[in-house]
Amino acid sequence: MKEDQKTGYSERLKTAAAAKAALLAQLRPKPTRIAEAPVDRASIRDAELAAVRLARMQERAARKEAASVAAEAAVQALAQAEASALEAKRGERKQRKALSNADAKARRDAKFASYRSKR
Repeated sequence: MKEDQKTGYSERLKTAAAAKAALLAQLRPKPTRIAEAPVDRASIRDAELAAVRLARMQERAARKEAASVAAEAAVQALAQAEASALEAKRGERKQRKALSNADAKARRDAKFASYRSKR
């Protein structure tokens, strides 16, 4: 060993005591800090619960609105389909009537032509 590292018994005791004191200082409780305002956990919890309830209520209302819009769209689509079917039916009837009228006119003209040819 080097000469400067040689320490006596008393020196080692002092070093051990200092190390022990440092360890005990780490374990000593720190002074507590008192909060400026006490934390009211119940009111915080109630506020969070109210926020969750409001969000759920808004979600339910949005789902209900979407369902009513979808139902209204289905009713309108059904009404539109019925109206287009009725319009197609009317168009077919008008076509048949026009053909019938044209046929009747052709028969009348033929009858009149035959009557004239006999005279």
